[in-house]
Amino acid sequence: MPWCVKKCPYCDFNSHGVTGDIPEKAYIDALLRDFHCELQAVGAERPIHSVFIGGGTPSLLSASAYQRLFAGLHAQIRFANDIEITMEANPGTYEHDRFQAYLDAGVNRLSLGVQSFQDDKLTALGRIHRADEARQAIAAITGAGFGNINIDLMHGLPGQSPDDALYDLQQAIDLQPAHISWYQLTIEPNTVFYAKTPVLPPDDILWDIQEAGQALLASAGFVQYEISAYSQPGRRSQHNLNYWQFGDYLGIGAGAHGKLTDALTGQITRNWKTRMPADYLAANGSASRNFEAGRRVLEPDELPIEFMMNALRLHEGVDARFYSERTGQSLDNISKPLQLARHKGLLDARSDRLKPTPTGRLFLNDLLEMFA
Repeated sequence: MPWCVKKCPYCDFNSHGVTGDIPEKAYIDALLRDFHCELQAVGAERPIHSVFIGGGTPSLLSASAYQRLFAGLHAQIRFANDIEITMEANPGTYEHDRFQAYLDAGVNRLSLGVQSFQDDKLTALGRIHRADEARQAIAAITGAGFGNINIDLMHGLPGQSPDDALYDLQQAIDLQPAHISWYQLTIEPNTVFYAKTPVLPPDDILWDIQEAGQALLASAGFVQYEISAYSQPGRRSQHNLNYWQFGDYLGIGAGAHGKLTDALTGQITRNWKTRMPADYLAANGSASRNFEAGRRVLEPDELPIEFMMNALRLHEGVDARFYSERTGQSLDNISKPLQLARHKGLLDARSDRLKPTPTGRLFLNDLLEMFA
């Protein structure tokens, strides 16, 4: 869902400020046509295990729009019985009565983009909500009946001290979400912050924040299972796990990306859709790939780094058999970098698991370079 009220200065996602009314009906129609085109390469016998509605700000659309979307998807493909359906929302755009309607429509997991519980930090980030609004939104989400909530928080913010960062984390923990995504602010190209970079904390302060924050989350019962993902036991994000385990996914909507493995040839293709909402809506969808901006087949020599960039983000790594299952290549093809990584103490010594060691997590870029 590519629309938002205001583009944040750090955001490099495909989001566009709202000018006038959002064309809900036309956009849902386009999404369903887009999905129909995707199914020609997939086959309707494969069920959907998760849906992630990101943006932009998906909560700008009405619950009735999502009812139409899910009904249209149901008509084309089977949903798994335990499907996880996540929707992103922002505190500055919520309406209390909408959350119950989203739940009734089929959304069963909400991810709230809080980023900080301190008003001065929110102002520095260009956010349109205040800390009290974030707390009120979480209370409304819980009151509506959502039992699976993620809170997005950033650290390494302009002027942030370790105490500031720990305050934000404690505020989030006190609200008892199932999941916290806690990640460092990075300056990305094509953003306002890239053109005019704010003064960020020095590396020693960032390190202190990281260590203290991880300890606080662990003491509160949150398990770190990925670089920036912490969950209560049994509450990991199934959708994101699929990404990190190099699974297949379909991307529909303006600027969406997808990855699909051909069941017959084993060929892995990445595709992406046109970014501008007006151009996306203009695609008639009558023929396959009308919504696409591009696609490319991954070459065999790209697969080791493509796989490892995802799998080694996970603290427990993945079963070694996943490599052959998800890439179609034998582990023997990467025996030399595997041996080197284990010799250097960056990769777990067990041959049945591809898992970074604690040192490997600290020097993940060095570890990944071995597979490039």
